[in-house]
Amino acid sequence: MVRFNKLSENTLRRLLEPPTGRVRLIIDTDTHNEIDDQFALAWALLSQDRFNIEGVLAEPYSHRHHREPRIEVYDLLKNDPQAVLPAHLQRYQRDALNMLAIGMSPRDVVYVNPDEGMELSYQEILKVYDLMNEDATGKVFRGSPDYLTSLDEPIRSPAAEFLIERAMASEEPLYVAAIGCLTNVASAILMEPEIIPRIVVTWTASYPSCVSLSNLPSLNLVQDKLASQLLFDCGVPLVYLPGYYVGEQLKLSLPDMETWVRGKGKIGDYLYHLYTHNPIHPMEGINDHFGRTWVIWDLINFAWLLNSDWVPSQLVRSPILTDDLYYAHAPNRHWIREAYALRRDAIFRDFFAKLEKAP
Repeated sequence: MVRFNKLSENTLRRLLEPPTGRVRLIIDTDTHNEIDDQFALAWALLSQDRFNIEGVLAEPYSHRHHREPRIEVYDLLKNDPQAVLPAHLQRYQRDALNMLAIGMSPRDVVYVNPDEGMELSYQEILKVYDLMNEDATGKVFRGSPDYLTSLDEPIRSPAAEFLIERAMASEEPLYVAAIGCLTNVASAILMEPEIIPRIVVTWTASYPSCVSLSNLPSLNLVQDKLASQLLFDCGVPLVYLPGYYVGEQLKLSLPDMETWVRGKGKIGDYLYHLYTHNPIHPMEGINDHFGRTWVIWDLINFAWLLNSDWVPSQLVRSPILTDDLYYAHAPNRHWIREAYALRRDAIFRDFFAKLEKAP
């Protein structure tokens, strides 16, 4: 397995300071996965006074690991609404009850494989660029068609190769906003470990590292467990932005969308369409917007890069992600930066104000 040179504590601390000036940026995204990536990509493209977006990489994604447990819980509750579910299936109870209430079956939900998810994300990135009258030529790259199966076998892809090329092109740090699983990033690190002191990865996923809960609910973390483990172990400068319950504060309601997003250029109308036709809703048995909000998770990466005061954070020792997806701790681990709070209103005010200027 690849061995990584440990960065000095001073170097890590320097690279983990919030950036100043214009930021060299690569965005690594599973854009078609649901709806938050499109919001995040649009915000980044509307913030090019601050971001020099050197490329956008398409990540693989798949929700297929949810299919069988959803069906199992649905069948159990259909036969006995009072059934006591095993602990590992309890997270699917709400989805099954929703489906039963609206006469829907989890067997009707279509799940894509990782290679299909990557290609759909690649095409979705191009769509967002087109809606915003932005030229995507030479900036959008296909990523890995699958997840890592071994740390000795990185997956070579145009995305991973481009990330390496841009990281090695300058001494100025390259920020990588990772808003999906980490296959592309991990593969690039394994292919060329010399990029570690040249990049800063911002990644949103799961729980704070101090929480003693299973990270199983986090799609970004569980899809490629090896890549997630590598990120915490290899010593790359990492800004970790927990989804639960930091990024989860980034919620919008249908009235928010109708007031602040719909009608704000072609991209605003498209984001409104995505909100009202959310591909995750069928998986969870949702068919209305009454009293509901939806989390626009991935804005947190760009919020920290735009104004670190919007996402307060601190230096902590990197956790170990165990094989059973819990965080463990050991002495003498390297530093990472981890968010612990979020200024929801300031973030959305900036997003809405910039959307007013969308073409």
